[in-house]
Amino acid sequence: MTQENASGMGRTRNEFWFLAGSQDLYGEEVVRRVGAHAREMAEGLTARLPWPLVFKGVMRSPEEITRTMKDANADDSCKGVVVWMHTFSPSKMWISGLSTLAKPYLHLHTQYERCIPNDGIDMDYMNLHQSAHGDREHGFIAARMGIRRKVAVGYWKDDAVSGDMETWMRAAVGAAFSRSLKVVRFGDNMRQVAVTEGDKIEAQIQFGWEVNTWAVGELAARIDSLKESEVDAQMAVYRERYKFATDDLDTVRYQAREEIAIRRILDDAGSRAFSNTFEDLWNMRQLPGLATQNLMSEGYGYAGEGDWKTSALMAIFMKMGEGLSGGTSFIEDYTYDLNAGEEASLGAHMLEVSPAVAKPDAKPEIRVYPLGIGGKEPPARLVFDGAVGPAVLVTLVDMGGRFRLICHDVDAIEPYLTMPNLPVARVFWRGRPDFRTGTAAWILAGGAHHSVLSYSLTAQHIEDWAEIMGVEYVHIGEDTTISGLKQQLFIGDIAWRLSAK
Repeated sequence: MTQENASGMGRTRNEFWFLAGSQDLYGEEVVRRVGAHAREMAEGLTARLPWPLVFKGVMRSPEEITRTMKDANADDSCKGVVVWMHTFSPSKMWISGLSTLAKPYLHLHTQYERCIPNDGIDMDYMNLHQSAHGDREHGFIAARMGIRRKVAVGYWKDDAVSGDMETWMRAAVGAAFSRSLKVVRFGDNMRQVAVTEGDKIEAQIQFGWEVNTWAVGELAARIDSLKESEVDAQMAVYRERYKFATDDLDTVRYQAREEIAIRRILDDAGSRAFSNTFEDLWNMRQLPGLATQNLMSEGYGYAGEGDWKTSALMAIFMKMGEGLSGGTSFIEDYTYDLNAGEEASLGAHMLEVSPAVAKPDAKPEIRVYPLGIGGKEPPARLVFDGAVGPAVLVTLVDMGGRFRLICHDVDAIEPYLTMPNLPVARVFWRGRPDFRTGTAAWILAGGAHHSVLSYSLTAQHIEDWAEIMGVEYVHIGEDTTISGLKQQLFIGDIAWRLSAK
């Protein structure tokens, strides 16, 4: 089951606008050919992209460009604008339009013909095929104006180009989703914890997240008010999706009650993400475990201990990954296996790891175990081993005055321990470039113990989203060195502090 299908949301109406640049000096016949070429390119690229690239015309004047950018801003279905200079388009006429544009922006540097025709090239051909010329002019003005954008380079029929565009499109869809995201907090932050705290006002200004608290007592009241028939229907869902490895059906039914109540509060609030904490379960019998896990599998972002930042990230990354293979989950670095040369991290949480990241060849099992903390009844939860394959581990931390997004390339591995007494879902991974470097880099950068684990997204998806949102980005990968990372953090700290003044 993919998170997209499980959520029932399907694809929202998304499209991207494609503008070709030219000017009136070439005459109407050249402009007509530019338009025909651009329309053909838009249709060809659309066939290889997850959302349509809609050709909006050949831009030839400041007024036309500005009007089109304003239209893009006003159209909710437009998630971003792609521009390409087929011929030479003087960049001064783009200033007003680019100043107006509030949507993500990709500069496509390509040309209509792949190769130069040896016998066919003359001045007419040169005047028409001027992308090498026109795109440099266009690139200058964006750089001069300090506009954040993605640059995709290569022949438009090549997979590398459409791949770059798809990655950026997914980031743009995530950015649009981010700017309307609402996060429900049941209770406050876990007491005395630092990294899960943060500036909610600044987050709303920068990311668009509306983060508010709902009383735990209201949730408890909704749990108690449910009809048994409603619980029966939720139990049927559990039986279809999971293997029951417990006879304690009363405990599982209480999790069903919690899930229904949480979902209704989220849906009533228009929210796609939530957090809670085991320190605030007033009038509730159990910490939501199975309830939370199943909600995550249906596209709701979550993080424990009041961690609203990670909850929001998870919801966004699930939206970006719709239609891709692999899953996304809230996760926590829990403990290490430090066998020399084979070091590995064991990721888990008290209960709440999404079954979207489970190994595909086995149904997660519903089990009931004591929690050990919180003073409540033993809750039901899903127990499973995580999938194997490359993934990213991403965390967002508040550095005081700015946020920092940290992305670590990891490889989830086949569990080599059975861990029969560990009553939680778990994922083993090895971080790149190696355990010592990757872990030290994460800690030096201030990475949290909570993060989002995604098998469907790559570091490039995360970087593109960070670029659109204007957030500091730190990537830990195959080429990371501690000396290089320290220099990046030092220079970044200076740059971001200066930019905030």
